[in-house]
Amino acid sequence: MAKDGIHPEWYPEAQVYCNGELVMTVGSTRPKLQVDVWSGNHPFYTGTQKIIDTEGRVERFMRKYGMSEVEMPKADASSGPLKMEEPKADASKAAGKGKKKK
Repeated sequence: MAKDGIHPEWYPEAQVYCNGELVMTVGSTRPKLQVDVWSGNHPFYTGTQKIIDTEGRVERFMRKYGMSEVEMPKADASSGPLKMEEPKADASKAAGKGKKKK
């Protein structure tokens, strides 16, 4: 059982206002709540959300996972085929330098 005098007053019919308009009634420790955003005007819930993509990340993701008919950019014919660099011989020697011979 709750102790008397230590809990805030409970308002089971607290009114929630957004932009001066009553949007819902909830239980709260305050009789009136003022909010800026609620599910009725949030872009995610209303379906008006727009994805801002300045670097092409969304398109690249869609192409990568086959969710779009967008074609991948092709290599320029004048640049020739891509070549892999051969590993340097010094790299294998450097790996063995730290070991001491007995």
